[in-house]
Amino acid sequence: MISFAPLWATMERKNISQYRLLKAGIDNKTLDGLKKNKNITLLTLEKLCVILDCSPNDVVTFVDDGSGENKR
Repeated sequence: MISFAPLWATMERKNISQYRLLKAGIDNKTLDGLKKNKNITLLTLEKLCVILDCSPNDVVTFVDDGSGENKR
């Protein structure tokens, strides 16, 4: 399962607010989906990386959901 925990840590480290993401083109629906660890497009991932000046590893990680399936 995917987790956007690295995104929130990166935003805090770089002092970037959710408001700034909204102003930079990340819409409310996407932001809500990020909070709920919903899937995003690669275009959205790219936007986040550009806004935060970071790599995808600073935005998303894969975590074991306990099902035994490897979803990587």
